[in-house]
Order: sequence, then structure tokens, then C-alpha cells
Amino acid sequence: MARKRVAVIAGEDASPEAVHPTIEILHALALDIDFALPAVGAEGLRTCGDLFPAGARKSIDEADAVLFGAASAAAIPALFYLRWGRQTYANLRPARWIPGFQSPLADPEGIDIALVRENLEDVYAGVEGDLAQLAPLDLQSLTWGRPLAALGPGTFALKVITERGAERVLRFAFALAQRRKRAGRPGRLTCTQKHNMLFVSDGLFRRTAERLATEFADVDLEVLIIDDFAHRLVRRPQDFDVVVMPNLYGDILSDAAAGLIGGLGLAPSGCYGDSFAYFEPCHGTAPDLAGKNCINPTATILSAVMMLEHLGYDAAARALDAAVAAVYGAGRWLTPDQGGAASTTEFCRAVTDMIRM
Repeated sequence: MARKRVAVIAGEDASPEAVHPTIEILHALALDIDFALPAVGAEGLRTCGDLFPAGARKSIDEADAVLFGAASAAAIPALFYLRWGRQTYANLRPARWIPGFQSPLADPEGIDIALVRENLEDVYAGVEGDLAQLAPLDLQSLTWGRPLAALGPGTFALKVITERGAERVLRFAFALAQRRKRAGRPGRLTCTQKHNMLFVSDGLFRRTAERLATEFADVDLEVLIIDDFAHRLVRRPQDFDVVVMPNLYGDILSDAAAGLIGGLGLAPSGCYGDSFAYFEPCHGTAPDLAGKNCINPTATILSAVMMLEHLGYDAAARALDAAVAAVYGAGRWLTPDQGGAASTTEFCRAVTDMIRM
């Protein structure tokens, strides 16, 4: 295998305290990976006078993958480039319970959901404005039964579902269900949206899934209205395998799924395009934890596991995943959010020791 290049954006506040030890753990795996740490956000502004310097963009473009820590508003230019600039349209948010995770559920065993969120469209097209801007279109409200212009002052946000956008993320989800089926999972895909009210936009997403189901005949497809899915997710999360949904629903319910296994500190993610991917924990920058050496690095480490799988280091990914599971199984080096008293450094040292055993 050719040597790989990974660009690392450590993020702000407490995020670097999780990212830098994760890189040290990856060094312990002795892989053929070169790491670059481009200056982005506040660091980019301080050293280069730019929140997203040209050198950072070049480092990203030359990388085989990017490990991205939790970022503040200062890193938004880099984040927008990673998502919309590099067209990473599929956001994979696993919610897998590992023994030792402090789930709020009485019985979380068996939760292993791969939630796929469309990552670029929906209301994240970023088109909002004053209702008066829509007056020339003479749009009629289906539910109110009168023109939008008659509703008075207000605002709007545009929901965009394109044929191309829906098909490519649904193909990603179907293919993921196939791979999981080969690995022993059910091979079931749940497609969820609000097609009973949003007949045209969410209806397109649903119809595309049903059309592709004939092509992926080995995958069992179920279609659920999003509120029904939310209810079932809380009552019996073990029933789900791969779930795919439009952007806004995925943004919200992937966080809910993380809550079922024990919190965002345990939740990794990967954002995939046709020729590029980046990986990041789902939690925020945790400014209240900065400098305290107590942030839980699990989400960052498991994001690195996903990155290793993407780069083709399957054995190393399995070893790192098993090491994290062993640390949680032992229960001696858990961070405060998981009921322990270990520091971030102690947790990461334990993971490294497990790898070397």
C-alpha cells in the first residue's frame, strides 16, 4: 500500500486535547501515514493573517483524508470547504453501544445504528429571507389556503432536495447496508422523511429510495415517516441497522441517537464524497473543559478508526476499535462524563497500552 497523507485540523478550545493524543495513538500503530497540521481558524489568523490560508487548502487537497477536530466559528471557512467545496455529501454517524458506555437506557445492548445524513442540501442550502421577497411569485399556501403574501411580515427558509443529491446519498446508504449484511448485520435500510406533508420535496427522497430498492434487491428497505422513526428510535433502537434521511432530520436525530449510547463524547462521524472524505467527532469544542485535560477523546479516536477503514488500514482499524472497547470494558480509565475520574491523557495512554498488549 502506498504511503498515505492525512491533514489534521485540531480545532479550538478543548478539541486539541483530544486530537493530538489521538495522533500519538495512531503513531503507535506504526502505519505508513504522514500527518500535516495546517493552520486553520484562529491559528491561521494568528500565523498567516487568514482564517483559511491557501497553504491549509493545499494541504487538504493533497491529503488522502482529513481528521477534523471540533471547531468554532473561526474554522467555518475550512469546514465549508470540506463539505461544500469537496462535495462530501454523505455524513455517516454511527451510534454503537460498547459495554462500559454510560447509556441512559436500562438495556442498550445491541444498539448498532449507522445513520446516514445527506450532508449538503435541504435547508442547509442557506437560502433564507423576508417573505416579501416571494411576493412576485404569487405562491399559494396549501395548508393556509391563501397566498403567502397575505400572511403579513415574516421570513422563509428554502428546503432543497435535488434528484442528484437524493440519489447519491441513497446509493451510499444502500451500499453500506450491503457491506454490513456481508459482515453479519441485517442488511436493512430505513429511509425516513416527512413525505406525508412534504409531498414534493421529501416525496422525491422517498420515491428515489423505492426506485433504487429494485437495484439493491438484497437490501430490505422500509420507509418511515420521520416522527414515527423518532418514536421507534427511543423505544427500540436495536431494531435499526442503516438509516438514511435528509439533512435537517439527520442533524437532529443523529445527536439523539448518540444520546442513547451515552452522549456525544462517544459519537464519531465521517463525511464522504466521491473522491474525498474527512472525519470528525460529533461534539462541540467544549470551551468549559479547555485546559483541564478531561475531555473524552473517544469520539475523536473512533473517528480515526473510521478514517483508517477509509484509507484501507482495516487491521489497524480493528485493533484500535478493540483497544477502545477493552478500555471501556476494564472501566478503570474512564473520563468524568462516563462516570470515571481519569484524565484525557490517562485514557489515551490506556488505549495505547491495549494496542501493545
